[in-house]
Amino acid sequence: MNWIALTTEHQLSEIKESSVTRPVVIFKHSTRCSISAMAKARLEKAAAPETIDFYYLDLIKFRDISNRIAADFNVEHESPQILLIRNGECVYDESHSGITMDDIVDKSN
Repeated sequence: MNWIALTTEHQLSEIKESSVTRPVVIFKHSTRCSISAMAKARLEKAAAPETIDFYYLDLIKFRDISNRIAADFNVEHESPQILLIRNGECVYDESHSGITMDDIVDKSN
């Protein structure tokens, strides 16, 4: 898994723009949560498609970005959480044990 670190609010604009041509996943991860660690490990063990960009947000360090994601994409904040972005909008979000690579791939097509 090649995570792209999400560390600035400016990257959210880039994500919206790039999602017009290829799907983007944002994984919001709490480094203090064992469930979040399990969800991250489950994603990392799965084969990640090369057609999707995967962003990783440490929401403990970057809580302001997490809040901005919730507002920009009109989703409730959860942790762990994945958001699938296409054409600048969140088309799928899931949290906790519902996070699977199979669902991400299925929803990205």
